[in-house]
Amino acid sequence: MEFEAPSSPDASYSNSFPGNEDEAREPPTVPPHLQHTPLNSPVNVEASGSLPLPQNVILNHLYIGNTENTRSMVALGLTHRFRSKFVTVVLYKPARRRGT
Repeated sequence: MEFEAPSSPDASYSNSFPGNEDEAREPPTVPPHLQHTPLNSPVNVEASGSLPLPQNVILNHLYIGNTENTRSMVALGLTHRFRSKFVTVVLYKPARRRGT
C-alpha cells in the first residue's frame, strides 16, 4: 500500500506579497516584563557573582545587555532553570563598528 500525500488547499497559495506599507511600520514594542533581564539589573556588591532571581517569563529567551556606556562591547545572555537552580550564560563580544 503506497502513501499518497493530500493536496494543499488552493487558498493557501493566494496570499498577497507584503507591500511597502508593511515595511514602513515600526516593529512591535517589547512587553514590559521582558525588559527586566539579569543583564540590565544593578549589580549587588555584597554577593559577588550572583544575580537576582529571574522572572519566569525571561527563561529560555536570548537577551542583550542594554548599557549606554559600553559601545565597544555587546553582552548576550540566556537564563534557564535546572531543577531549583537558575543558570545564566553571558557572552561578551566586541562590537563591530559600521564601515570597518
